[in-house]
Amino acid sequence: MSACYAFLVVPPPAQESDYVFYDGHCGLCHRAVKFVLKHDRSGTAFRFAPLQGETIKSHMPAERRASLPDTFVVLTREGALLIRSDASLYILERLGGGRKVLGKIFRAIPRGLRDLMYDFVARIRYRLFGRRDDVCPVVPPNLRARFDP
Repeated sequence: MSACYAFLVVPPPAQESDYVFYDGHCGLCHRAVKFVLKHDRSGTAFRFAPLQGETIKSHMPAERRASLPDTFVVLTREGALLIRSDASLYILERLGGGRKVLGKIFRAIPRGLRDLMYDFVARIRYRLFGRRDDVCPVVPPNLRARFDP
């Protein structure tokens, strides 16, 4: 896989939102989505859709989807596709506050090392956090509008 993780696609996410595509069967991914929902103060920074869903199919071709990790990826409103640790740090930085500072600190670690740590956690995530049958995290009704199929 190329060291470059950006890939322009058309169309980009609607309005001002970035898309977070997550593994709908992963307990850790469900927790990460809930974390982002809780800390997205504007309520508009991110929209969510499972990697196994229909929304991702409308945003990128099948051959590109096949090369994605099965954890989560971010499609920015500008059309850049971020994966692995780059996606995680982008989310932290976009959430702002202390999380932005933390993201900037972790960016000082070389991407190869960050991705090595990310891949290790990704390999054991089902053992640590379980596997879900439902592809959408359980969230209050007022937050469900931020999810796409």
